[in-house]
Amino acid sequence: MTDSLAHPNHGCNQQHLRDELEQFAELQKEQFLEQRPVTELVHARSHFIDSLLHRLWRHFQFHEVPGLALIAVGGYGRGELHPLSDVDILILSQTALDEVMGEKISQYLTLLWDLRLDVGHSVRTIEQCIEIGANDLTVATNLQEARQICGCEETFIELEERVHAGNFWPSETFYQAKLDEQKKRHARYHDTTYNLEPDIKSSPGGLRDIHTLSWIARRHFGATSLLEMSRFGFLTDAEYRELVECQTALWRIRFALHIELRRYDNRLTFGHQASVAENLGFIGEGNRGVEMMMKEFYRTLRRVLELNKMLLQLFDQAILNNGEERAVIALSDDFQIRGHLIEATKPALFQARPETILDMCLHVAANSSIEGIAAPTLRQLRTARRRLNVFLVEIPAAREKFMALVRQPNALQKAFRLMHRHGVLSSYLPQWSQIVGQMQFDLFHVYTVDEHSIRVLKNLNKFNDPENRERHPICCEVYPRIIKKELLLIAAIFHDIAKGRGGDHSELGAVEAYDFGIQHGLSRPEANIVSWLVKHHLLMSVTAQRRDIYDPEVVTEFAKTVRDEERLDYLICLTVADICATNQDLWNSWKRTLLAELYYSTQKALRRGLENPPDIRERIRHNQQLASALLRSQNFAPREIEVLWQRFKADYFLRHTHKQLAWHAEAMLHHDHEKPLILLSKKATRGGTEVFVYCKDKPKLFSIVVAELDKKNLSVHDAQIMTSKDGYALDTFMVLDPTGKALNENRHNTVRRALVNALTHMKSDRKKKRAPRKLLHFNVKTKVDFLPTKTGKKTMMELVALDMPGLLAKIGAVFAKLHISLQAAKITTIGERAEDFFIVVNEHGSQLTEEEQQALKSELITKLDHHEESK
Repeated sequence: MTDSLAHPNHGCNQQHLRDELEQFAELQKEQFLEQRPVTELVHARSHFIDSLLHRLWRHFQFHEVPGLALIAVGGYGRGELHPLSDVDILILSQTALDEVMGEKISQYLTLLWDLRLDVGHSVRTIEQCIEIGANDLTVATNLQEARQICGCEETFIELEERVHAGNFWPSETFYQAKLDEQKKRHARYHDTTYNLEPDIKSSPGGLRDIHTLSWIARRHFGATSLLEMSRFGFLTDAEYRELVECQTALWRIRFALHIELRRYDNRLTFGHQASVAENLGFIGEGNRGVEMMMKEFYRTLRRVLELNKMLLQLFDQAILNNGEERAVIALSDDFQIRGHLIEATKPALFQARPETILDMCLHVAANSSIEGIAAPTLRQLRTARRRLNVFLVEIPAAREKFMALVRQPNALQKAFRLMHRHGVLSSYLPQWSQIVGQMQFDLFHVYTVDEHSIRVLKNLNKFNDPENRERHPICCEVYPRIIKKELLLIAAIFHDIAKGRGGDHSELGAVEAYDFGIQHGLSRPEANIVSWLVKHHLLMSVTAQRRDIYDPEVVTEFAKTVRDEERLDYLICLTVADICATNQDLWNSWKRTLLAELYYSTQKALRRGLENPPDIRERIRHNQQLASALLRSQNFAPREIEVLWQRFKADYFLRHTHKQLAWHAEAMLHHDHEKPLILLSKKATRGGTEVFVYCKDKPKLFSIVVAELDKKNLSVHDAQIMTSKDGYALDTFMVLDPTGKALNENRHNTVRRALVNALTHMKSDRKKKRAPRKLLHFNVKTKVDFLPTKTGKKTMMELVALDMPGLLAKIGAVFAKLHISLQAAKITTIGERAEDFFIVVNEHGSQLTEEEQQALKSELITKLDHHEESK
C-alpha cells in the first residue's frame, strides 16, 4: 500500500514528493472512512515516512558518510504516526560533523519542511545525546524509543547500549520523574477526565497515560510493548486486551480529528466535535451524535486512568520497594491498610457481598490516612462492577451504608470523588450512570454533568474550612451550623441528575430526589427539603443576577418561595457551591456581593414577617438624613442640599446608599450642569466599579455609554437608569474588567474623558469587533419575554441572545429608535448566552402597551439575529 507511492523511480522532485504526500494523506482519509483498522493506518503512515526519509537520505548521499545514522524518536520511534503527528528524527554521528556536512544536513531538513512535514529534529553525537539526555527527561524518554530508519547500524547500537545502561536514568529515578510529570500534566486539566473540550493525548486517561506506563515498563523491565508488559505479570490478559482496546479507541478519535484539521492539535473542541463524531459514524438528531461519541470517549479515558493508577501502584512496589510488601494495619474483618492504601482481606469480597463496596468507602471517609485503593482490591472492584446484576441501591444493606456515608462528617474529603472515579456511584444509582460523560453544550460549563456535580460536593466541603472565609463569608458561617448536612449532600447529588433527558431537569430531579429520600429512610419533611432544593437550586442565582433585588417586591416574592431561614441557609450553600463548580473563573466579588445582599434582605424579611413589608418612606428619610450629615460635615449648607434633592424622585433615594447620595451630591454641587458629569468609585462597589453619569437626558444616552464602555473592554453587569424631575439623567453602571474585577484606578481618567467626550458630542465611534471564534459554533436564538408586574406602572422584559460584541449598544439603539426609556438593567453573561433583564417605560412614562411590546420584540429579534460581525 505504501511502497507504491514512495517508489525510488519517482525521484526527489519537490513538487512530485509533495503530491505523493497529499495523495497518501487523501488515501488514508478514504481508508479511515471506509473503516480500515486505525492501527494499520497509523503504522502505515510511519512506514511511508520511513521510506520517504530513506530515499532522501540516499539522494543526499548520507549513506556514504561513515558513522552517520538516521533515527526515529518519540511517537515516530514507536512507529506511530497520525496524519498531523510530528516527525521527530535524530541525525546521529560518531563524531562532530564539519561545516560542509552541517550545511548538507540543513538542506535535507529544509527540504522536509518545504514538503510541509512537521519535523522535530536534532543533530548530535552519541556523547551529546547522553549528556543532554542525562539532564532532560523528555530527551531521555525520546531516546528510549529510538528506532533506526537507515544509516550506520553500529552507531545506533552503541547509542542503544548507552541509553539502556543502568547509570543513564536509573529505574527508580526515571519512575519518580515520570510520576511527577504525570501529576503536573493532570493538574493542568484540573485532575479530571471530564473537561468538555478534552485533549485526546494529554487529559487524564488520555494517550499520554498509556505512554507513561510503556516508558516505565521499558526502562525497568525492558518491555517494548503492552504485550510484553503483560508477560511480566503486571497486566492480566483481560487488562491487556482492555488497554489495547482503549488505545485503539483513542487512536480512532485522534485520527478522525486530524483529518479535519490543518494544524496539529489534539483538543476535541466544540467546533470539531460534530465533524469528528460524523467521521466515526456517530449520528443522531441535534447533538445526539456528539453526545454518544463523547460518552464513549469519557468511558475510555476513565478505564485508562483506572488501569494507569493500578499499574503505577504495582510498578511502585516492584521498583521502589523491590517487590517487598508493606506492613498492614487491620481496619475490620474485611479491610486493612497497606501503606496509604485500603485493601480487601478476601479475594472475592465484593462479588460475595456487594454492599461491602460501601463499607470500603466508609473506611476511606473515616480514615484520613487512606489515599486510595490498593491494586488487587481495585482489580476486584472492577470485576465486581462488571458482574453486578442490580444497582447497589436495590440492596437494603447498601442503602443503610450509603446514608451512613452521607452523614459521615469527612465523607466529602475523598470518599465521593473516589466513588465517582472508580464507578461506585454509577453502580449505586441508575440515574448517576446516565449522567456519566453527559455533555453540556455551552461556554458556561467546563465539565460534564457528573464531574460538575462531584465538584459541587467538593465545594460544600470547603465551607467547613475557615481559610475560605474571605472568599465565601456567608457560606463559611452558615454551613458549619447546618445540622442535617446530609440533606444538602443528597440535593447536590440530584440537582442536575435529570440533565440530558429532555424537560425541566429541576422538576424531574426534584421528584427523583424525593423518592430517593423516602427510599433511604428520610422523613417526609426531610425528603421535601431535598426535593425543594433540587427544584429551586437555580432560584437564588437567577434572582440575584437577573432581577432587581433592590425592589422590595422582588425580595418579598423570593422570601415567599423560600418560606423559612433553614431553607435559605441550605439554598445559599447549594447556590454558591453550584456556581463555583460550573467554571473556575465564574465566581467573583460581584456575584458574592449580589448573593449576600439577597441573603440578608431575605433574612430580614423572614424575621420581620412577610405580612409586615418595610416602610419605604422611612427608609428614604433615613438615607437622606445620613447623607445630609456627611455633606454638612464638608461645609455644604442644608439649603443647597435641599434645593438639589428637590429635583430628584423618591426612587433615587431608595436605590442608593447614604454614602452614594453624599458622593453624588458633593460632585453635582460643584459642577457646571451644562456639561456631563462622570464619577467612578475609587473603591470597589459590590465587587465592581460604579460609573455614575449625570447630564441632560437624551434618547441615545444609554446606547452611547455602553458602546463607549465596550470600547474600553469593560463589561456592564448592572445599570440603574433614572431621570430627575427636570430631565437630567442620573444613571449608574456597575462595570467589571475582563478578569471580573473592579477597574484599576489608573484607568479611571481615560474612561472618564472618553465618556465625557462621547456624551458632549452624543456619539460613540464604536469600532466593529469580530465575535470570538469560539462563539461561531453556537447558535443562540434571540428570545424576548415580558413578565407580569403587580403595579402595572413599568414593563419588565427578559432577553436571551448570543453574547456578541456591542450587544448592549445595539439594544440601547433599539430603545432609542422606539422612544422607549430604560429604568434599570441586569446584565448576565452565561458562557455564549446573554441573559439580560430590563425595566422599561414608553415615552409617556407608562407601561408598554401590547402593540409597543410586540414592536420592541420584533425589532430586537431582527436587529440581534441578523448581525454581520459574528459571521
